[in-house]
Amino acid sequence: MPTARRLAHEFLDRRGLTTVFGNPGSNELPFLAGLPEHFRYVLGLHEGAVVGMADGYAQVTGRPVLVNLHAAAGSGNAMGALTNAVYSRSPLVLTAGQQVRTAIGLEAMLANVDATQLMRPLVAWSGEPSCAEDVPRSLAQAVFEAELHRRPTYLSVPYDDWAAELPASPTLDRQVHKGLEPGEAQLEALVASVAAAKNPALVLGGDIDATGLFDRAVALAEHLGLPTWVAPSPHRLPFPNRHPLFRGVLPAGIAPVSAALTGHDLVLVLGAPVFRYHQHVPGAYLPEGTRLIQVTDDFGAAARAPMGDALVADPAPVIKALLTKIPARGAASEHVGIPAAKTGGKALHPEQVFAALRDTQSADTRYVVESTSTNSAWWRQMDLRREGSYFFPAAGGLGFGLPAAVGVAMGSPDRPVVGVIGDGSANYGITALWTAAHYRVPVTFVILRNGVYGALQWFGELLGTPDVPGTEIPGMDFTAIAAGYGVEATAVRDEDDLRAQLKATPDGPRLIQVDTEPTTPE
Repeated sequence: MPTARRLAHEFLDRRGLTTVFGNPGSNELPFLAGLPEHFRYVLGLHEGAVVGMADGYAQVTGRPVLVNLHAAAGSGNAMGALTNAVYSRSPLVLTAGQQVRTAIGLEAMLANVDATQLMRPLVAWSGEPSCAEDVPRSLAQAVFEAELHRRPTYLSVPYDDWAAELPASPTLDRQVHKGLEPGEAQLEALVASVAAAKNPALVLGGDIDATGLFDRAVALAEHLGLPTWVAPSPHRLPFPNRHPLFRGVLPAGIAPVSAALTGHDLVLVLGAPVFRYHQHVPGAYLPEGTRLIQVTDDFGAAARAPMGDALVADPAPVIKALLTKIPARGAASEHVGIPAAKTGGKALHPEQVFAALRDTQSADTRYVVESTSTNSAWWRQMDLRREGSYFFPAAGGLGFGLPAAVGVAMGSPDRPVVGVIGDGSANYGITALWTAAHYRVPVTFVILRNGVYGALQWFGELLGTPDVPGTEIPGMDFTAIAAGYGVEATAVRDEDDLRAQLKATPDGPRLIQVDTEPTTPE
């Protein structure tokens, strides 16, 4: 009879989960033994980097990806990165080794005493097989739950289970399909509301880009002439940021959002929570006389919203209905021009760096960004017109940028990838450089070195606490660090040198360190 391990490998193969991101420990070795030759095991040197890479890979492929972690300690190391994957709705299937069954109750070394509770409430589902015979079914549930919820799941497996001989499992042939087509009456009511609005506005979330609706959302905005915002705290860009209908990213405070939407009698929100606030700026959720309708396939986002009506459905058929049932109102026009980049004094202004990226990189470049303090400069200078061009840590958890850039590049070899990372953020995921070097991943890392936690200093001013310690981080040389991991690296200090470096085409990973002036997110 086949072993539980063989059945698991066969199930993963049938579901296309043949790329495994991991950092193994002793408990995981029995699962990894005999891994089929066509599987690809991507080694990361820290579990946080492992999950960050898998997050980027899952986002760019749109498919579930398997992550192999080590027991309780390794799973704990991964939890910071897991928060980003939860809010980017990445379908990661996290598996972790567990001690042999007879040793769990004894709390032997490397036993995960209450494994199913460890990752809650972050994951959509968490489980541990009740017995060895339940391993194939439990693994299938972890995969199906991740697909259905578009959210990470977690499965702990005692390592003695993998060698158990089991009868052939019907689980191997199972299919689980998801359908959230809105009813005709629901569509008609929504179409009528939009058609009757005197001054409607559109707000798009990261799910629009993640589910391949970028171009359709642009067509909708143009068809109806809708002024279009991106929902606060975006982890993806669902609309071209220099489009004439683009009004910017909504601020991440209650009162500022309300102010931005003033004058609109209807706000249609597609593929976004309502809303992901950050700064605590209380006020009215919506302007007086404004109605909000949210369309999302995220049950939790619909349920927890404090205002408006929600339709839990796939946004795709809603967009189709609005395009076909309402006559065109908009007119095409040219993209908005780009202002001259601000210049720095002792170092480059971030706008100079972003202008250089815009001018030297191809239009289909994917950017993985983790430099919060330069957000304002980023949106002033960049011109992003294609789907899948922008990735940002969805929960604000540091350590996303470097690993996610590696994962995005591995999952999307047909498009160039650039990671734009602040010097503070880079240290949280620095071990991803080794993985990039080891697998010769063609990714460019641009490290913005200003020697401070810029976003933290900005928050200090916002909160009236400007004199706190721990916001300065001078003295780091990322070129030396990169060289130690095997990544080609160089430091630039003027714009001409930066542009010359960016024009070069690497055949593997490279790192460019740029000294920049500190800026604030706004």
